[in-house]
Amino acid sequence: MSNTKLITPILFWLCIGSLNAQTRTEKDLLGEKQIPANAYYGIQTARALENFQVSSLTTKTYPDYVKAFAIVKLAAARANAEVGRMKKERLDAIEKACKAVMDGKYHDQFLVDLYQGGAGTSANMNANEVLANIALELSGHKKGEYQFIEPHDDLNMGQSTNDVYPTAIKVALLLHNDKLIKEAQALSQSFHQKGDEFKALLKMGRTEGQDAVPMTIGQEFHAFGNQLDAEITAMRRSETFLCEQNMGATAIGTGITASPGYAEKVAAHLAKITGKPIVMSKDLIAATSSQQGFVIYSSALKSFAIALSKISSDLIFLASGPRTGIFEINLPPLQPGSSIMPGKVNPVMPELMNEICFKVISNDLAVTMAAHSGLLQLNAYEPLEAIAIMESQGLLFKSMPLFRKNCIDGITANKEVLERYIERSVGIVTALNPVLGYEKTTELAKEALQSNKGILELIREKKLLTEDQIKKLLDPAVMTGQEP
Repeated sequence: MSNTKLITPILFWLCIGSLNAQTRTEKDLLGEKQIPANAYYGIQTARALENFQVSSLTTKTYPDYVKAFAIVKLAAARANAEVGRMKKERLDAIEKACKAVMDGKYHDQFLVDLYQGGAGTSANMNANEVLANIALELSGHKKGEYQFIEPHDDLNMGQSTNDVYPTAIKVALLLHNDKLIKEAQALSQSFHQKGDEFKALLKMGRTEGQDAVPMTIGQEFHAFGNQLDAEITAMRRSETFLCEQNMGATAIGTGITASPGYAEKVAAHLAKITGKPIVMSKDLIAATSSQQGFVIYSSALKSFAIALSKISSDLIFLASGPRTGIFEINLPPLQPGSSIMPGKVNPVMPELMNEICFKVISNDLAVTMAAHSGLLQLNAYEPLEAIAIMESQGLLFKSMPLFRKNCIDGITANKEVLERYIERSVGIVTALNPVLGYEKTTELAKEALQSNKGILELIREKKLLTEDQIKKLLDPAVMTGQEP
């Protein structure tokens, strides 16, 4: 036999051996499947990767979401140990795995597309399989040696996707809400700082787009900040509804497969781990089908977006011009605004903020549609709610610091323009009522409109007030009802 004939079968068996070394065999009710040997996920994750190739969004897209699954599984394992169901050595291994994920490790193994059928089963099993294999490896075993730590029996002990999945989403939203509120508070503070900076600059207020009565730019910017402050309070209050969770409900809320006392204990552990006042729902059946927490929190985000969008549009209007608009303020110029019109600079940051806000508002509609479309004891559309709300959080979190640093902090006021408007506005006549009387100020307003003259110009012509009186009346503190 020639050497060539010997090499072929040897290479064949070497290739087969190499292939086997690169994969491991796992099985489920649908049969067997080859899983990459270095993968921490298992067969159900692999099936989901084949079935739900929809978007580029996966569990790992949102680190707080991955962390939330680890937190829920850690709380569940500790509760199961306390009720005498999980042995200490398995608890220790699972704790190590969960803490590793909570510390930011292994996130690249959470690969299931956020868009998925099955009410989140694939996301839950992805977490179960990854945590089980991490625990196995940290315990000196090989990935896939489930006789030691099993994804269902151990990581899903006393649980169901129907209680784990919504709880993980709520925990993720709670974790990210702290970060979101911090950025919102920083943005609000920027408006308040501008309010202090502009507190002595008098301007005309406007209602329905028409001249109204005097105010200061400082008051205007403080009002922007206070609007955001009120929305931040609403976002914080909405957390109450996210803190009510249904762990221990298992499939539909009857607690099947969960041990007595487990539900109360897992809620207590979730509260301790997150530092949030998480409690068990009074009615686990109701909590498993209800989407109230998601709806209310999403609504709070929408309300915040509405306020922020309105403010952004106000800034665009106030900065319009520079020659033929309102032009009361200047926004920092960031880039040329046109490919055809030389010298044009656009209000790009408020425009960006509006786009983000419109998306948040539309995401709230997606949450509404998903929440109302649940059937009987479960809502299969929770994945869409998670996608919509986490996207809203993420977009606001990333855009608000850009808006603050690249726009709000650099706003300046056009003092000459403000003074000119005050001088010519008919609206200032309202402030003169207590001095000149309603009948006289009405005549002045009518004459000003007919003659195209300013109120102060007419007052000076008619010598109705001295310059000292005019100066006192135009004092921003007096004119706008502030303390001198």
